[in-house]
Amino acid sequence: MSNKSKSYPFNILNSWTELLAVPRPLIMGVVNITPDSFADGGRFFRPADALAQARALMAAGADILDLGGESTRPNADPLPLEEELRRVLPVIEALAAENPVPISIDTYKAGVAEKALDAGASIINDISALRFDPGMAPLAAARQVPVVLMHMQGTPRDMQRQPHYDDLLGEIKAFFRERLEYAVSQSIPRDLLILDPGIGFGKTWRHNLEILNNLDTFLDLECPLLVGPSRKAFIGHLTGQPAGPERDAGTLAALAVAVLRGARLVRTHNVAFARQFLTVLDSICRESLERGGGD
Repeated sequence: MSNKSKSYPFNILNSWTELLAVPRPLIMGVVNITPDSFADGGRFFRPADALAQARALMAAGADILDLGGESTRPNADPLPLEEELRRVLPVIEALAAENPVPISIDTYKAGVAEKALDAGASIINDISALRFDPGMAPLAAARQVPVVLMHMQGTPRDMQRQPHYDDLLGEIKAFFRERLEYAVSQSIPRDLLILDPGIGFGKTWRHNLEILNNLDTFLDLECPLLVGPSRKAFIGHLTGQPAGPERDAGTLAALAVAVLRGARLVRTHNVAFARQFLTVLDSICRESLERGGGD
């Protein structure tokens, strides 16, 4: 089905421009339609449960919904395309019919992304940064949708087996530059590209802390930065909390540093916590700036 044959609830180019103009961090709410997610234990594997969770995240204030049907946790095996489609399409179709916030499809498969866009998604979140499937860049160029380019060392199956960098920040930045050049060469407009340093994807807990503390290193690339520390293993390492909602408080600390260092978008499982926390953080920072400007 061609994207021209479907009536979309908004014009994605106008919507994306308008979203980026919002003077606060944007919140991307995560819906894992998988039986084996580290973050929620497969609670939203059934379409009805995933749809209910997506609605709850919208009600809590999500600016974007990020739906994924394949787990990319450490040591995860690849999922067949047809099974991934079976998981995500019914949920995307149901949400699109309700005129929701923009929907992001979390996949590295062009076949999944194409069907998801046909069904009503309007953003591609590719953990491989257009590397794993040669059809992804042409698809993104043809559809002219925003694309998240994420840094990852290795693949989900092997990325946490002794990740090593000689120059962590320099290597990630060089990767971003190369991926941006490639994407633009494939006719994807630069203003539709988002950069994600890939917290937890081929990084030790120390690597994750270094990235968060130095996120502003990537600001001169002049693309919006997306950071997704939500419920990741490094929070468990630091706090001793098991995987899942018990790591939500630690997640907020990581979100605070990310936003203060320049993150434009944050990806999280607990949108209600993130919205309340970031609202207060933003208000405090604004009050400080206004008071400073008046002295």
